[in-house]
Amino acid sequence: MNEKFFDLKKEKQDRIINAALKAFATSGYMHASTDDIVRMAGISKGLIFHYFETKLGLYQFVYNYSTRVINIELATGISRDVTDFFTIREEMEKVLSTCMKQYPYIELFLERAANEDTPEAATAILSSREKYEQTINDLLARGDITRFKSGANYELIGNIVKMTCTGILEKKFKEGNILADDYYDEVLKYLEMLRELTYN
Repeated sequence: MNEKFFDLKKEKQDRIINAALKAFATSGYMHASTDDIVRMAGISKGLIFHYFETKLGLYQFVYNYSTRVINIELATGISRDVTDFFTIREEMEKVLSTCMKQYPYIELFLERAANEDTPEAATAILSSREKYEQTINDLLARGDITRFKSGANYELIGNIVKMTCTGILEKKFKEGNILADDYYDEVLKYLEMLRELTYN
């Protein structure tokens, strides 16, 4: 990647990043079109290749950029004193919704990238993806499981939380509703219901 990309005005950087995030999130790496990306970003195709050389270079950049943005927010947005199983998840979703205000497709892109089946794309982001997933797992591991009712499987509950959040996110985008606050408010309702059902 050409570091001169960061010499562009922030508004133009974000237009390019958001166009790439949307294309890769909705179509996956293989079917995302650079023509669509430049059209959405309002730039020339030559500019994309000037800064990123290839579609793969752009994909790798937006993945690394997205995880870096979220990691910074996670580091500052979640206190180490927070250990409640559901509160950690609420705070993580709050961080993600905050990031979505600037980059609406960021979380949908990361979900799609986690299951990317194009070998060259999956390989290009593998190291960054493993580090990002480790960060998430380390946060989740802080969750106090002692408040769960006897017989409640906290690992399955964690899976339910993840699938629920992903489902809400996908539903919002299909409906054309990409308001981060609406997403977060709906997630909170489900998390509170799960807390009431599973805690002593």
